[in-house]
Amino acid sequence: MSKARKIQIIRITVDAAMTVLLLLLMGYSKIGECAHEWLGIGMTVLFVLHHILNRKWIKSVCKGKCTLYRLFQTVTACLILLTMLCSAVSGAILSRYIFASLNLGGAYLARTVHMLCGYWDFVLLSLHLGIHWAMIIGMLSRKIPKNKPILKWIARGFSILIAGYGVYAFIFRKLPEYLSGVTQFIFFDEDEPIALFLLDYIAVMGLFVFVGHYFALLLKQIHKSKGTVQK
Repeated sequence: MSKARKIQIIRITVDAAMTVLLLLLMGYSKIGECAHEWLGIGMTVLFVLHHILNRKWIKSVCKGKCTLYRLFQTVTACLILLTMLCSAVSGAILSRYIFASLNLGGAYLARTVHMLCGYWDFVLLSLHLGIHWAMIIGMLSRKIPKNKPILKWIARGFSILIAGYGVYAFIFRKLPEYLSGVTQFIFFDEDEPIALFLLDYIAVMGLFVFVGHYFALLLKQIHKSKGTVQK
């Protein structure tokens, strides 16, 4: 196995692990605060590792032509960096287990920041995944027989169904209120099975992956169309 192939497998593994942790972190009340803190640390470590593995892209941010697609990708990445940093710092301040001995203070402000940034992390990271979804589709397409295009249409229909339900789950789970900071406290139904909770959040993630993917394709098409006109 080539070095490039090994690095690609590591990247996919890290990103998959981050996706799983992101979903679990959204249900902190159901997994317990101590587990939430450990998962948060794990998420932060994986986030740093993700940037190390993608350092070539970071170095090339200010190089080359600035297209709408690159601008969308870069702004999303910068916002993720900001919200993840705020989540990590506010999480350490709020810690009751791992960093409790630090006694950093400022719990009220930290709680507001942690909640707001936590939900924006979820949305922005889902969009970020959507931006790179074409690469994942390309990898999966190699496994689909070319003489069976119906499978691609089934996959597209399935993604539309997920995104459609994601709109409902987005509203039902009150994410607009959490993202806007209107609601300062999160309500969890303690009797609800965690599987149902996670399924709704998977659907919401699917919604923003869908939006990120097709918005990125639109921006690429606009750039391609401009290039054709100029020629």
